[in-house]
Amino acid sequence: MKTKLLLLIILLPALAFGQAKKPTIMVVPSDNWCIKNGYTMVYDEMGTLKTLPDYKTAIQNETDLLMTISKINTMMADRGFPLVNLETALKNMEQESAEISALTSKSGANLAENPIDMLQRAANADIIIQLTYVVNKIGPQRSITFMLQGFDAYTNKQIAGAQGTGSPSLSTLTPVLLEEAVLSHIDDFNTRLQAHFNDLFENGREIVFQVRVWDSSPIDLEEVFNYNGRNLELGEIIEDWVADNTIKGRFSTGTYTQNVIRFEQVRIPLYDERQRAMDTRRWVRDLRTILTRPPFSQDVKIHTRGLGEIWLIIGEK
Repeated sequence: MKTKLLLLIILLPALAFGQAKKPTIMVVPSDNWCIKNGYTMVYDEMGTLKTLPDYKTAIQNETDLLMTISKINTMMADRGFPLVNLETALKNMEQESAEISALTSKSGANLAENPIDMLQRAANADIIIQLTYVVNKIGPQRSITFMLQGFDAYTNKQIAGAQGTGSPSLSTLTPVLLEEAVLSHIDDFNTRLQAHFNDLFENGREIVFQVRVWDSSPIDLEEVFNYNGRNLELGEIIEDWVADNTIKGRFSTGTYTQNVIRFEQVRIPLYDERQRAMDTRRWVRDLRTILTRPPFSQDVKIHTRGLGEIWLIIGEK
């Protein structure tokens, strides 16, 4: 009995630490807010023009927006949520943009990544909170209508939401109006964020994993190899590795051809064995190492698409 009590005393701090872990968040203006206020950029994604929010210009020109995001950050920090500052993340993104534009294979093939993918990777936040707000004027009084949407940064799936309108006030400061409007909703919103993060702890983070083949590759995914005493197609060997390296073997196989395999709903650990945050690149490194050794002996490139998608491209680097 004493031994069990001693173990419980030893384990309690560790359990409390695990339960206290909270997701890292970043607050950004919503696409709707950016478009309505004229802060957009046009991005050419493989020949298709896409309109994306221009966070940098919005932050530089809208003092109210900067102060309002800061207020949300403060409210979240007061409740123990680690934060990634949007301005800092944008600066990190700019430093990486030159490297991304120079990413090519040895034969000159290149891959594209849009600015939002780049920002999310530079920020490395677990959850993106999109903020939309409108200031209402009724005579001398003002109120604010707001909407908060929490998205898993890896899957872009909405996991929490809150919206409402604050009481009319004589205050002229938008951040003050926002705080008054949000206060009655913020705790329920945060509870939903935490519930999602707890699910990640138990069931793993969801990502997409693709295996592709350069058109110059000497092999494809239907090539048969003798690996661990079994003759299997390369695609089957990779599929077995995914099964062995996901939480509870959770994944689904979508596209499966001689040149492309797309694995979806792939659940990877939140942390590695050294308690470092696990990302897609770290997760797939062991598979890359396997493919560079006999019997495969292939050059392999790792390419990340935002936070939640990783590609292995076989045949060149």
